[in-house]
Amino acid sequence: MTSGDLTLGAVLVRLEEREREIAAQADETREQVTRLTAVLDELGRAAEEVRITRKTLLELPDPAPPAPSPSAPELPDGATYQEIMVVFAQADGPLRARGVCEAMDLDPAPNNINNVRLKLKRLTGRNILAETEPGLFALPLP
Repeated sequence: MTSGDLTLGAVLVRLEEREREIAAQADETREQVTRLTAVLDELGRAAEEVRITRKTLLELPDPAPPAPSPSAPELPDGATYQEIMVVFAQADGPLRARGVCEAMDLDPAPNNINNVRLKLKRLTGRNILAETEPGLFALPLP
């Protein structure tokens, strides 16, 4: 036999080494399978919890629609009403129609005062403003 030829003892040693390598790989693969099985079990539990939660939520009765809020009556259409509300928001106290005209930079002519007074009365009718005394308007107290 030449040095390149393997003896039976050398082949058996190599087979034994290969067997140990395969056994080590098998052990490592088993550990990976164990870890992955644990992860898979946890994902299964999480998915089941989501299914239970979804089923529970679907079984709940539909909530009643929210009751309309009585707090803020709706302003009539028109930019003038918005301007009037800004004037009252900035006012220190009740105002007369003439004072509202002046605060809005309107000429305090009788026609303008009467138009503003009508708008103030309309806002009073909708409980957006309060007429504290005849001709004197203010934001209502909460």
